Formats: sequence, structure tokens, C-alpha cells
Amino acid sequence: MNDPIDIRAYNRLYWDRAVEEGDRWTRPVTAEQIADARRGQWQIFLIENLPIPPDWLGHISGRDVLCLASGGGQQGPILAAASARVTVYDNSPRQLAQDRLVAERDGLALTTLEGDMRRLDALAGETFDLIVHPVSNLFVPDVRPVWAEAFRVLRHGGALLAGFNNPAIYIFDQPASERGELVVRHALPYSDLESLPDAERQSQIERGLPLEWSHTLADQIAGQLEAGFVLTGLYEDRHSDHPLSRYMGTYIATRAVKP
Repeated sequence: MNDPIDIRAYNRLYWDRAVEEGDRWTRPVTAEQIADARRGQWQIFLIENLPIPPDWLGHISGRDVLCLASGGGQQGPILAAASARVTVYDNSPRQLAQDRLVAERDGLALTTLEGDMRRLDALAGETFDLIVHPVSNLFVPDVRPVWAEAFRVLRHGGALLAGFNNPAIYIFDQPASERGELVVRHALPYSDLESLPDAERQSQIERGLPLEWSHTLADQIAGQLEAGFVLTGLYEDRHSDHPLSRYMGTYIATRAVKP
């Protein structure tokens, strides 16, 4: 993978800064939520508003779970409190620190690893029973290596639960969308590095905004199938802050099994 810039380092800085600024996806779960999870009363999210269906997760206790690109002290600690053996793998040291904060605060056992979601070299093959991969692959230019690596580290019969943006949101001009307007501007697939004029892209970089890619549905869904997965579930959700949500689902969640 020869990225045009060091994308991993650039987006890592964004998420480290997001922790400092208290972004909603970096706020650890509470001690009360951990106590509830220990009593069997819990839920986690792949996409913004709708929790993962219980039948997608199945029996968690004693299972080996990889929270992939899922730092922030949210999914991983809840699953650990529900008695799973959890590894949290993320690009941001500050996000991983949030998971350790909850683990130390509430006496949880979990492992944290820093790395690129496209390269799971630190993990042996057929190590996990479940992978939880919430919306995050928009931050890498090629999603197919993510699916290939997920397939490699899952045991046979294990499941990959993934959330991602519907690429349709990237058709629209982002500043207009932030004003609540839908202005068609971009062809898909979208890339911050290739779809924006030089001056606009440079302004975005100077402001420290993350670099994003839309990915096609072929890459997101057919890519899982081509990696060897069998798709067993799919549902949609809607962004709370994107005007397209008035008309259609803007998130997609999938469940795929390694035969």
C-alpha cells in the first residue's frame, strides 16, 4: 500500500485531537454502563443510533472479540464487562487510552493494540470469534484489505459486524450539507485527496480535518463476499446531522460469517 501521503499518521493526529476536544465518539462509557453490562444489560453500536441486534452478537461470554478501529472506551469495555476476551485495535493512541482508562477504572481485562486497520500483522490467523468494526473505514483509501485481514484473523464460524457510510452522502457538497442544504457536487467514488480542488483540499488539511473516502457499495459489500465471507444480515440507520437522512438511510451495517 503506497498511500499518497502518510494517511495513517495524518488521521491519527485528528483522532488524538478529537479525544482532547471531547468528540462524542471518544467519550468513554460510564461506570454505570459497565455495571449494567456485568448484569447482562447492555448494547453496543456499529452505526449511530440503532444498536446491534442481539441475535447478531449471540453468546458473548468467553468469546475472543476484536474491536477493529474501535477505540474510544465504548464498545470494547462493554464487551469485556459482558465477559468477552477483548482486543481493541485502533490507529489513535489517545483513543486506546480511553479503553485503558475504563479498564483500570472498572477492573476490566482487555488488550489494546495500535495499528492500521488494513494491516493486522500483530494478530495471528484464526484468533477471534467475533469482530466489531464500527464506522471507520472511511478513513482509509482502500477497504478491501480490511476485509481480507478480518477474514484471516477470524475463526471458522466467526462473524464480522461492520458499519459504514452509505456512499450517497458524498455526492453532496459538504459545506452546504452542514448548512442543511443538499447540493449535488461530486462523482462517486469520492476522495478528499482527488475530488477537491487543490486550494480546498489544502485548506481542509490546514484546518486538521480528517481525510475521507466514500468507497463503493461493491467494495463495501461485494468486497466482503470476495474475501470469503457469507453475508447473513444487513440494516440501515440515518445520520443525525446530514440532510440526506430526511430521505434515505445514510448508514449501513452488515453481518458476515467466515464459513
